[in-house]
Amino acid sequence: MLDKLNVVKQRFDEVSDLIIQPDIISDQKRYVQINKEYKDLKLLMDKRDQYLALTDNINEAEEIIADGSDQEMLEMAKMQLEEAKNQLPTLEEEIKFLLIPKDPEDAKNVVMEIRAGTGGDEASIFAGDLFRMYTKYCESKGWKTNVIDLSEGTAGGYKEIQFEVNGEDVYGTLKFEAGVHRVQRVPQTETQGRVHTSAATVMVLPEAEDFDVHIDPKDVRIDYFCSSGPGGQSVNTTYSAVRLTHVPTGLVAQCQDEKSQHKNKDKAFRVLRSRLYDMELAKKQEEDAAKRNSQVSSGDRSAKIRTYNYPQGRVTDHRINLTLYDLQNIVNGDIQKIIDELMLVENTEKLKEASELF
Repeated sequence: MLDKLNVVKQRFDEVSDLIIQPDIISDQKRYVQINKEYKDLKLLMDKRDQYLALTDNINEAEEIIADGSDQEMLEMAKMQLEEAKNQLPTLEEEIKFLLIPKDPEDAKNVVMEIRAGTGGDEASIFAGDLFRMYTKYCESKGWKTNVIDLSEGTAGGYKEIQFEVNGEDVYGTLKFEAGVHRVQRVPQTETQGRVHTSAATVMVLPEAEDFDVHIDPKDVRIDYFCSSGPGGQSVNTTYSAVRLTHVPTGLVAQCQDEKSQHKNKDKAFRVLRSRLYDMELAKKQEEDAAKRNSQVSSGDRSAKIRTYNYPQGRVTDHRINLTLYDLQNIVNGDIQKIIDELMLVENTEKLKEASELF
């Protein structure tokens, strides 16, 4: 393990030198990448220092015990040895996980889509509740959200809403939210107090860079139309909304959030790139899932992943059989505890796969 850590230290020393170079600092994109790598490697270097300190303590204690001449030192050495040996396995597991190559997708920003499913007006209201839950969660993480396009429900909420999330390690966190979310409650429109079941689908698309996906302009049909919804007269009378159709795949992306046609076109192209990229990523995830038989990131976008049961105040994540009786806090954005459990399962699977490397 120390050999692997020493190789990482060489790269850490290189990155530490690069991060202060004027040409790196002046290239914002490159600087952000190097700074991210520096933070990740610094975490490993801190663990390496702890590992070296523990192994030094073990060696020192074993030497004192082997000598055996000083009784007082002997007792202290035995305690030191026991304490260090107890700490070492946990530290080694942490280092093993940190040494597993990170998925490059995890650092990306995302485009999220929430679509009302079965349940009519109630499904649209639930889609609105999910949007509110995610925006509150993103706010708590210091991430920025930006609506791209929406279609409002007739009784509130949204038939469909798309929004960007920008921040640190966004996809690596929010990818667990993709799938079908189900709600069980008495709808506002229900007069007899019966519990109904409705659903909404959440999609989490990693935001593709220009170099991730090449789109031939000849393959894209561009339509301009008048925006609908709130925004005043100028919104409804100018052809500022943009719809893009990728002819080879039939994928459609549109944006009407901005008053500027140019800005809407830029946003729509970002969504289209992300959808094309997500198609390729979905194929890869299905292949990986077939190999791994993972219960968390199975690649199946139509799987029912979570139920929000209002009468019993509980939320159940079906992938890991996790039930929490904390519905009000969860729908108000406190979903970190669920994500942490899903991450733990995925990390355990990764460690099993990587165990032969150590």
